[in-house]
Amino acid sequence: MTDLEAAVERVWPGRGARVEVLGGGITNHNAKVDLDGETYVLRVAGKDTELLGIDRHVEVEATRAAAALGIGPDVVDFVEPEGWLVTRFIEGTTPPLDEMRAPTMLARVAHTLNAFHGALAIPGRFDSFRVVETYRETALAKGGSVPDAYDRAHGIASRIEASRRGSPAVPCHNDLLNANFLDDGERLRIVDWEYAGMGDRFFDLANFSINHELDGRGREALLAAYFGEVGDEHRRALELMRFMSDFREAMWGVVQSAVSELDFDFAGYAAEHFRRMEKTAAEPAFYEALEP
Repeated sequence: MTDLEAAVERVWPGRGARVEVLGGGITNHNAKVDLDGETYVLRVAGKDTELLGIDRHVEVEATRAAAALGIGPDVVDFVEPEGWLVTRFIEGTTPPLDEMRAPTMLARVAHTLNAFHGALAIPGRFDSFRVVETYRETALAKGGSVPDAYDRAHGIASRIEASRRGSPAVPCHNDLLNANFLDDGERLRIVDWEYAGMGDRFFDLANFSINHELDGRGREALLAAYFGEVGDEHRRALELMRFMSDFREAMWGVVQSAVSELDFDFAGYAAEHFRRMEKTAAEPAFYEALEP
């Protein structure tokens, strides 16, 4: 019996559930479970994920909030003390990147994010400026090393933080990878709420923007769909937080390099995001946003 099959047996003992391993994640293990005519997803938390800033109680509350809005999977159970999450399986597909960049899809994404950002507060806080610092401390405490690129990036991040100070905290997802979107033809839903918390809406918008490689026209279309009328302050905030999105992702890779036992090139992952972050910092639009 595999570890995932054992986990299913722990949740549904003696029920004879049919298990299918779901791919797509490098932090957790996910299984599609068919039982008594119903289909579920069991999300088994990876080892030491609290070192990545993940709070499973916040995750389940954020998932419930998203489900109530019709933009996330329905929560069936939260298994303690392990912190495993059981949700209903969503029939749908992850749209390809090219499709996600289309104006009609960007409008759907903006509508979905706007709904969550406008919802009631959820537990937990996500502050990208503190996250990168905490990741640095964690990596060093676990015997890892921090690339030299961190110091320069942190200096830029301090300037970005000063420009974003006073921005309202709203419920955010904070991990808008393409794999976390599911489209059933009618509704666009988002899964994997483990990094959710109250934060800056522009981190979500920037995170989606850079993960989906939106060009200037695509970023403008996303902002127009989200805000209706786009102001210079919206454009500046998006450019600056694109940098923070990659800075966070790079430092996530640094932490994983120090703590993960998975066979994955986390150091290479971190280096790639540092490179992309530095490319963003070299763009005229970023320079203008940093020095308005």
